[in-house]
Amino acid sequence: MAKATLQGTVIAESDDTVVVDGMTYFPREAVRSDILRPSQHTSVCGWKGTATYFDVVSDANVAAEAAFEYADPSEAAAAIRGRIAFWRDVSVTDS
Repeated sequence: MAKATLQGTVIAESDDTVVVDGMTYFPREAVRSDILRPSQHTSVCGWKGTATYFDVVSDANVAAEAAFEYADPSEAAAAIRGRIAFWRDVSVTDS
């Protein structure tokens, strides 16, 4: 079971995760949508495609652009379609 937390608040939890390039991708339905705020930031990966980002907002904590997804990944990265990964201030653990 993988768990993503921000300052002790659980923001995602699932036993159906995919690890790509060292990042754990959670099914979108396993992520608390009430704490994701869309960001204008995007980035491009040469083999996965374009990532869109979200700020993670929990209580008084804001982790800017700490969640991301590839909404339309390349065929090579199809396993991460419909999934969200975290980085920066978000801690991801596997229990």
